[in-house]
Amino acid sequence: MFAVILLIKLQFHFREGILRRYTCESEGGLYVCMNTFLGFGREHVERHYRKTGQSVYMHLKRHVKEKATGAAGGAIPRRRNGKVFLDLELNRDFNGEDYEYEDEAKLVIFPDHFEIPLPNIEELPALVTIACDAVLNAPSAYKKQEPESWEEEIQVSRHARSLRQLDNGVRIPPSGWKCQKCEMRENLWLNLTDGAVLCGKWFFDGSGGNGHALEHYRETNYPLAVKMDTITPDGADVYSFEEEEAVLDPHISEHLSHFGIDMLQMQKRTENGHHTDNNSRPRVSEWEVIQESGMKLKAVFGSGYTGIKNLGNSCYLGTVMQVLFSIPDFQRMYVGNLQRIFDYSPLDPSQDFATQMAKLGHGLLSGQYSKPPMKSELIEQVMKEEHKVLDWHQQKGISPRMLKALVSRGHPEFSSNRQQDAHEFLLHMINLVERNSAGSENPSDVFRFLVEERVQCCQTRRVRYTERVDYCIQLPAPIEAATNREELLVYEAKRKDAEENMRAPPEPVRARIPFTACLQAFTEPENVPDFWSSALQAKSAGVKTSRFSTFPEYLILQIKKFTFGVDWVPKKLDLAIDVPDFLDLSRLRATGLQAGEEELPDLMPPIVLPEDTRDNSMGSIDSPEIDEVAVMQLAEMGFPLEACRKAVYYTGNMGPEMAFNWIIAHMEEPDFAEPLTLPSMMDPGPSTSDSPMGATLLGNSPPEESVAILTSMGFPRAHSIQALKATNNNLERALDWIFTHPEEEESDALSDMADTEPNDNAFSNANSHSDSTLSPDRDTSGPRVKDGPGRYELFAFISHMGASTMSGHYVCHIKKEGRWVIYNDHKVCLSERPPKDLGYIYFYHRLSSS
Repeated sequence: MFAVILLIKLQFHFREGILRRYTCESEGGLYVCMNTFLGFGREHVERHYRKTGQSVYMHLKRHVKEKATGAAGGAIPRRRNGKVFLDLELNRDFNGEDYEYEDEAKLVIFPDHFEIPLPNIEELPALVTIACDAVLNAPSAYKKQEPESWEEEIQVSRHARSLRQLDNGVRIPPSGWKCQKCEMRENLWLNLTDGAVLCGKWFFDGSGGNGHALEHYRETNYPLAVKMDTITPDGADVYSFEEEEAVLDPHISEHLSHFGIDMLQMQKRTENGHHTDNNSRPRVSEWEVIQESGMKLKAVFGSGYTGIKNLGNSCYLGTVMQVLFSIPDFQRMYVGNLQRIFDYSPLDPSQDFATQMAKLGHGLLSGQYSKPPMKSELIEQVMKEEHKVLDWHQQKGISPRMLKALVSRGHPEFSSNRQQDAHEFLLHMINLVERNSAGSENPSDVFRFLVEERVQCCQTRRVRYTERVDYCIQLPAPIEAATNREELLVYEAKRKDAEENMRAPPEPVRARIPFTACLQAFTEPENVPDFWSSALQAKSAGVKTSRFSTFPEYLILQIKKFTFGVDWVPKKLDLAIDVPDFLDLSRLRATGLQAGEEELPDLMPPIVLPEDTRDNSMGSIDSPEIDEVAVMQLAEMGFPLEACRKAVYYTGNMGPEMAFNWIIAHMEEPDFAEPLTLPSMMDPGPSTSDSPMGATLLGNSPPEESVAILTSMGFPRAHSIQALKATNNNLERALDWIFTHPEEEESDALSDMADTEPNDNAFSNANSHSDSTLSPDRDTSGPRVKDGPGRYELFAFISHMGASTMSGHYVCHIKKEGRWVIYNDHKVCLSERPPKDLGYIYFYHRLSSS
């Protein structure tokens, strides 16, 4: 019974992971607490003992050494100890011909460091021996995290071995595919029986079509189809219509060759193994330029020059964290306070955000994991001719597994092993920093700024000024402003001609857009859809312009390179922008209400309540407006119809993605699949007959429907009402307001300061910065911002390679000590030619006023 309980406890704890950045290969080995099963390095195990009083630890150490010259070639690594350690990720990929290793395990009793070698059946009680064996044989956290994605194990199709293929002479060309029944050129499926190329069905995951492949199966009963743009030398995505699921086809190579498709010609991965798309030819030069391929880059070592391992499509996380920890505020918060964070961390620090951030920051900045090779090792590299760029055994990088597991928990995208958008992850991290900085210094203050939005009624010429919090500027990329526009038009004509005649596409042409054109497009007025003019008491045409109310200390610029194709998959525009090293945005400073401008009245559109059915027995109200298209998209994913209707309603018809998140958050509730019942309407309050056309004054309570939407997402009712009031009842802006105005906890009130409005001044009370860093004319009860001059210098940028945010690879360039450095996963080198014109996210720091 004890052994069963122990194994269950082991599985729980090892699912959460090892605490410190150590393995059994580290210099001091790994200490595993025999009570909590958390792992510690030698320099941290004493702290854990003092904090918890736990005195029994298992010490694991792997001794690795190179074999003596003349060792038999081809031998597997020789393990002198038959016991295999935890299935931990190793720091090095050992070549079996060159290395041998010896595993050592022992129990260590603190504080005297009394050691008991393992195995030791004679001296140890049976229960202790069982516990030790359980630790040694437990699967690691890393292996247990991998299957936590939503992807199910794919089975071999029962049709694969006996699939009948028609000898009809069909041959599939290498490009120019389109559906045989419509003009769709995306999401195409090849039927493996007769070679018909047809479009798929529209799914929530982004793939789209008119369903002709499914129709063809219903007409012919030909069961298997392969998705055209997934064919690689390693396999392809195969779907069985008869089995109604994705399947494996062990004979896919010969099935495709029947139609003239050679899988070896359908390259989908680059030499680095990063995920790319089938149409890889236009992206070759981009991959080479951004990674500075072909250049003899010099490796750099030491503090601030440590790489981050790619866990498999996790480069988006690595690049964002490298940039964040190059900013002094993040260094000071997490690395400067390292000892305090570790001393006050909870008993399970794997679940503590500050601890994991401090651990990663220390790994990047300490220099302990980025040491130059010894002189003898350099001579050995020369002898072996393995020194073209750097020795990968010397630049191992650090693993972000525990941080990734913590910050992605509960997120449907970041918790998967798929590639993600670095920009979305950056905002996600800023949000987490905000949430976890209450009552302490908030390093994300350096990004926060206020945007002034000026909306003008085109008929009355009256205006309204509002402010909102933001952290990033998204710059449009106007293709029409490209300096090589004529060349682009010629290329587009050739491309269409090649598609129509099923010929190879022409050499791609990259659009070259001036940065000034992007900035101009950002500042131009934009139309406001469904604008309601309080002056006219009716809908009217309106235009909006945006300016900086404050300038942040660190400015983030994202180039809007991605758009959506017909299949709803994000696709990248192939363009280059001459982003400057120095940037002056002073002319974009907001000016507020100008002389001669007349403000729009502070009135809101009248709240239209659903009409009462006047049924004396039932006071029900009519059904609400619900986006049925979004409902059906969710229902096609297998969720109950009524749950889908509730999800769409409670997220305000804001699209299937928001509704999907609502479903995930509420699917465990007992009434999840119950029919939608509307919340009872609040009393509309005092008469507003004095207002024209029954318009509602801004001071009144927000609409109950909006309050219900926010509370259904888990936000407190009082906080939701406050957010709606602060944003003129704009639901989307209210969500932003909630995240940037966390509720003030009563126990966190600061001494020597009276909180007159505890919910509004969360930022001013939650930060220890002096008031000199704040905007002098800013209300201290609002969001905390660091205003200053609008002059900036570029210090970092993140670049993306590939055709979509769902694929490809990220690297970042950071300027340190006056020189540009490229961070490409675990590899860190001096940059010879930083590709500033191909970046995706740019980071600027403010220049001093002098």
